[in-house]
Amino acid sequence: MNKKKSRKLTNLKPNKKLINIFLAIFLIAFLVTIASYFTLKNKEAIKDIPVEAITQEEKHEVSIPPRIAEIKDLKEQINHELFEEKFDLNEEHKFEEYTKELEKVIDEKAEVEESINKENKIIQKKVEEIKEEKLKEKDKQKEKDKTSIKIIDEKSIITKKDTFIYDKKVKPKIAIVIDDVSTQAQKDKILSLGFKINMAFLPPTKTHPDSAKIAHNLSFHMIHFPMQASSAFKGEEINTLNINDSYETIEKRVRQLREWYPNAVYTNNHTGSVFTENDEAVDKLFRALKKYNFIFVDSRTSAKSVAKKYAKKYDMPYIVRNTFIDNDRDAKSIQNQLKKAIEIAKKQGYAIAIGHPHSITLEVLKDSKSLFKEVEPIFINQLPYL
Repeated sequence: MNKKKSRKLTNLKPNKKLINIFLAIFLIAFLVTIASYFTLKNKEAIKDIPVEAITQEEKHEVSIPPRIAEIKDLKEQINHELFEEKFDLNEEHKFEEYTKELEKVIDEKAEVEESINKENKIIQKKVEEIKEEKLKEKDKQKEKDKTSIKIIDEKSIITKKDTFIYDKKVKPKIAIVIDDVSTQAQKDKILSLGFKINMAFLPPTKTHPDSAKIAHNLSFHMIHFPMQASSAFKGEEINTLNINDSYETIEKRVRQLREWYPNAVYTNNHTGSVFTENDEAVDKLFRALKKYNFIFVDSRTSAKSVAKKYAKKYDMPYIVRNTFIDNDRDAKSIQNQLKKAIEIAKKQGYAIAIGHPHSITLEVLKDSKSLFKEVEPIFINQLPYL
């Protein structure tokens, strides 16, 4: 019996070892499972933390697994590239993150860029306008070249005046022109002088509406035609001709003069120092005067007058004054200028002297009748070389 019992105990020993091994394996598996659970839970907690929220101090406190660190680096790289693509700023190091201050800088730079673009458009427009202006100027110059006479030297222009030979057996002539006549009182004073005076009437305006009517019953009269003066001259007449006036404007004005003064033939310039120097303007004027049967008398308010050139071009007589008698309004000066005109007449056979209806001028003329013993006062149309 003892032998049987001993065998039974011997058989139980190996079974007990197997149980212990099984229990050990089960325990290890259980512990591994628990460890895996906590490990996974820890990973999820770390994954939910925003990468940007981890400060330098937190990095020391939290040990980030290698995979999480790689994800953080990749995310920062993507954000940086996106930022650089959207905002190409030279001051990127000034800001550590996208802030309102950075937005302000971006807006300011955008405004500057927009302003520059606007200025560029304005500049481009100005350039185009300048180009157009230059083209217009070239076209004007071409037209001017077509109408201009190439001879500029006045001495080379020969007219009847230049070929006239004075016969000293004939009494020299003097044509005295009184400009700016516009009233009946002025007309009456001039007629009372008792010798021929060329009255040059201003065209009618609101200040002297009857200037044309007053001239109608005279045997001879002229028209005192307002033309552009220098900027220093004040008190320009209404409808004064300007150098930029078109031919149509000038022609209309000349036609109006013909309607107002149907019996007048001669017209001289009122002021006109700027106008009579301008080739294009004078050319238009002579063309219109020729059309309406007028003859121009150059008051010579500018030494650079080109009237002679166009008198020759349009086959019109060239008539030009020799002296002004009342630039200085005192009796002695006026009489001296009158004597000067008489001396010119004695030398060349004629002279043209221009004055104005000032009281002192008319008084000197009345008191100087004795001076006219050696010359004959005439109307302009009686000049010996016409």
